[in-house]
Amino acid sequence: MSNKTWNVCVVGGAGYVGSALIPELLKAGHKVTVLDLYLYGEDLFKDLRSNPNFREVQGDMRDMSVCANALKGCDAVIHLACISNDPSFELDPGLGKSINYDCFRGFVQLAKQNGVKRFIYASSSSVYGVKDEPNVSEELSLEPLTDYSKFKMMCEQVLTEERAPSFTTLIIRPSTVCGYAPRLRLDLAVNILTCHALKKGKITVFGGNQKRPNIHIKDMVALYCFLLQQPDEKIDGKIFNAGYDNFTVMEIAEMVRNVVGKDLPIEVQPTNDNRSYHVSSAKIQRELGFVATHSVEDAIRDLHQAFTAGMVPDALENPNYYNIKRMQQVKLK
Repeated sequence: MSNKTWNVCVVGGAGYVGSALIPELLKAGHKVTVLDLYLYGEDLFKDLRSNPNFREVQGDMRDMSVCANALKGCDAVIHLACISNDPSFELDPGLGKSINYDCFRGFVQLAKQNGVKRFIYASSSSVYGVKDEPNVSEELSLEPLTDYSKFKMMCEQVLTEERAPSFTTLIIRPSTVCGYAPRLRLDLAVNILTCHALKKGKITVFGGNQKRPNIHIKDMVALYCFLLQQPDEKIDGKIFNAGYDNFTVMEIAEMVRNVVGKDLPIEVQPTNDNRSYHVSSAKIQRELGFVATHSVEDAIRDLHQAFTAGMVPDALENPNYYNIKRMQQVKLK
């Protein structure tokens, strides 16, 4: 592990993960540029604007002149940006493809031309599709079931093709992120169940037996910071799953009830979404020594505290917490 500091461009840095990551990158001594549309609020980082190591570029990553401005002086990229999750993607598949895939190769090539030495891409554990294997490892075939996960897979292929000497590439396949962040999402499994328990006084489970991999947002942030300190030879061209634990949706609901209120009813409803998979993060532990340390129950407790402290106003109605509602509101093209 080194103490190297980078000039990092975080694409999609004003999203859920980025909102927690950017302050930590600055604390670690990195210079940070955020490239984002800022759909979920332009003042997310207002408290950081006096920091000379922080720069914001508000714009569309499909515009290469905007990207060139954002990449100026940067030697590392953490690429988080996408129309995330299947319902948001399906709202406008053409828009999803244009953001999640069509502009990706051009951006990677521009990064290379601008002197970027390290490119970390946030893919998704959904690229595996549904597997029968008890542990889904990086060696298994990719069988994406939706356009969202298909384009994640195709971006992985693009980045692998663009890999070159002195251009280190790394692909991370995160599990579903959970827990509190300044730009909170309440459309992810753990976060939804916790929100409903607190705001509706009951927990609604669709199906329940589906197993889902999860990772606490604090671990996701710690991982990106950790990866910037790894030597090139340990990560170049590699692909790693990133998760903490795998629980069924019903197990998560029971954890929520345990934290929020033991008398809360759990209602089970049928679902067409029977995706179930058990993602293994053994490789990243074995090869890099990274181990997630925050549990799903920690995420539920953090959310509970944030709600109780009044940090999540208008939780059920505010579209800023729900990607698909915000997409419908802004009519992005």
